[in-house]
Amino acid sequence: MSVAIRPQATLADVRAVPTVDDLDRDALEIAPITVVIPTLDEVDRITGAVSSLSWADQVIVVDGGSRDGTATLAAAAGATVIVVPGQTIGAQRNAGIQAARNTWILALDADERATEGLRREIVSVVANPTHEAYSIKFRNLFLGRELRHGPYGRDWHIRLFRRDRRYTMSNVHERLEPIADVGTLDGLIVHRPFRDFPHYLLKVVRYAKWGAQDIQQRGCRVSIARLVVRPIWRFTRDYVILRGWMDGVPGFLVSAFAGVGTLLKYSYVLAEQRARE
Repeated sequence: MSVAIRPQATLADVRAVPTVDDLDRDALEIAPITVVIPTLDEVDRITGAVSSLSWADQVIVVDGGSRDGTATLAAAAGATVIVVPGQTIGAQRNAGIQAARNTWILALDADERATEGLRREIVSVVANPTHEAYSIKFRNLFLGRELRHGPYGRDWHIRLFRRDRRYTMSNVHERLEPIADVGTLDGLIVHRPFRDFPHYLLKVVRYAKWGAQDIQQRGCRVSIARLVVRPIWRFTRDYVILRGWMDGVPGFLVSAFAGVGTLLKYSYVLAEQRARE
């Protein structure tokens, strides 16, 4: 059986999808929503993130105690800034939701941008909602290309919802508490999760530590068998089953380091277990 491989999307292809940064702001209809952005040391990205949201009625930046001037720049760009140091990302998001003045919340990160199609869709949806929340597809960029396959190629998240909803408090992969009535939007979020490859490696290590803390908080134990099997399974799933190989070198790297991150996560837990025994 042959497999048709679609052409890889380059950075130039993604730039062809207009984000709100590209448009005449004076002509934009203001959406009655509050955008909540959690931050920690995002000095190089926060101004662009806030400025791209001039179409939203309110932007709240919830800073986790940045030391690089992120909070100052966010305020200068027009955001309301709340500082909650030492909290999980979920807790930061919840603090922003609590302070929101609008019924509808759009949850974003500093490395995410709404496309113009998403902006227009949100304006329409919040004026006449048919669901309690909405899931949005992400276009993830890595090493100058869009990841169309693997887990990044099927990346949907509930990001538009009513302000009575709250996030879980886990250290990694925080998510909204369960919602039964979820619709989908056609507009996209363009996501540039890594500044460069060294930044990617730092995030792998950081998320492995946070993931280990989540495992420990659940009271789970890690065996040698689990330490060996889970990283292999993660790479196999992402690269083979979910066809990460179709994204070329970037697809291989994100799949390989997903396995490495899994190995680090369980290694942290196992090392702590052995230290206590």
